[in-house]
Amino acid sequence: MDWGDLRYFVALAKHGTLSGAAREVRAEHTTVARRIASLEQTLGKRLFEREAKGFVLTVEGELVVEHVKRVEAEVFAIQRKLDGSDGALEGVVRISAPPVFAATFLAQPLAQLRRANPRLVIELAGENQTVNLSRRDADIAIRLVQPDSPSLVARKLGRVAYALYGAHDYLDRVPEAQWEFLAYDESLDGVPQQKWLLALAGERKIAFRSNDLSALHAVAAQGTGIAALPRYLGDRDARLRRIDRDAAAATRDLWVLVHPDLRRSPRIRMVLDHLAELITGARRILAPDS
Repeated sequence: MDWGDLRYFVALAKHGTLSGAAREVRAEHTTVARRIASLEQTLGKRLFEREAKGFVLTVEGELVVEHVKRVEAEVFAIQRKLDGSDGALEGVVRISAPPVFAATFLAQPLAQLRRANPRLVIELAGENQTVNLSRRDADIAIRLVQPDSPSLVARKLGRVAYALYGAHDYLDRVPEAQWEFLAYDESLDGVPQQKWLLALAGERKIAFRSNDLSALHAVAAQGTGIAALPRYLGDRDARLRRIDRDAAAATRDLWVLVHPDLRRSPRIRMVLDHLAELITGARRILAPDS
């Protein structure tokens, strides 16, 4: 058996599509198909059935997958242990953070850190979904939700405050009773800033919805309606005017997460310290009234 084939097998079992598996293992989808065929030929068993919506494990595949996941977990543990013991300030550090926060707040300071440490490679991924730090989907994650995994080391670095914003022209020409609002889509109705916005909107119209904060920001700046934006974004946009309200503004806690096997790696530690210094030093920007 080629042990390398097992990596492709787990990825296809997880995603159910060749394209999804290929993104995870960073290979062409034809390579994934070839490696799966090689594994099935070696074992003499069909591990997947191809259906209209993708690949589904066969009975034999279900028997294999749990064993292979344990093998994979041990491989990742070996990698974390070795990376955690590496004393060099060089190599890759992968950081996962909310997309707008990554682009507008983290990218430039991390670029400066990279210039000061030319043997370091920074990979900054803007994403909202949970990443698996045990699988090395990222080395460090920054999130707006407190993690519920006891296997991770988590530290609260600060808070992000939100406020209502509208374009100057919109606020000058539209009476408050006729304001229209810009909101996340229904899948995000449970997040604090969305609940706060909907409560303030009341019976007034929701004119635009998106699951993308950048889209809400852009539409608000064009004068389409009122949006709840993070202060670090809205306060620095000259096209927008902040609307003060007596109702308590929404805030989110800002957490940094790392796997305990990696937190003492010098390169991970250096980036963690840099992020902590950056975020704690910017409290007046992130949550000015806190």
